[in-house]
Amino acid sequence: MEIYDTLLNHYGNPHWWPADTPYEVMVGAVLTQNTAWTNVEKALANFAGSWKPCLIASMPLDQLKLIIKPAGFFNQKAIYLKNITSWFQTYHFDVSLVKQEPLASLRKELLSVKGIGPETADSILLYAFDFPSFVVDAYTKRLCERYPLKVGDNYEAVKHAFEQNIPREINVYNNYHALIVLHGKYYCRKRRPLCEACPLGGRCQNNQQKN
Repeated sequence: MEIYDTLLNHYGNPHWWPADTPYEVMVGAVLTQNTAWTNVEKALANFAGSWKPCLIASMPLDQLKLIIKPAGFFNQKAIYLKNITSWFQTYHFDVSLVKQEPLASLRKELLSVKGIGPETADSILLYAFDFPSFVVDAYTKRLCERYPLKVGDNYEAVKHAFEQNIPREINVYNNYHALIVLHGKYYCRKRRPLCEACPLGGRCQNNQQKN
């Protein structure tokens, strides 16, 4: 928890995920695949507040493609949105019904939906439905490689390592992932990381090797 505490002290509560409803989280989790969040925001704005899943379910595919075009890969993502909406419809678009299911079975269901990989599934479970399912992304892997943290080299191994070493609390899972994302954007960047100013610099081996 040393890394978590340091990042939380530096950045504060990130208040992530930026959405008003669980379904909006689901849509955002699909749209953010392989693109920047700024592009997702442009696509979300095109919905003009029409976040009811029943509307997306009945919307013509070509219309949906046009709406989400700013997010990129819109042909694929429109289909993926239809797929995840169809999954949600099996629960009658009722969040309370989803939350009654065991985490493991829900994750298995989501991973069986075409277009929903581990990162998207865990984002939906954590941020839409408040399940303790840690989200691993490129920022997480970069931090682990540079610090370094001995957590393995594949998604499930990294996820398991984090979940075994942090409290099983929604706010911790929520904040930790968001803080890692912020840190990856501002300091632990893919190219030209700002190691000298990094709040983790004193303990990060990547920084020590530079000095």
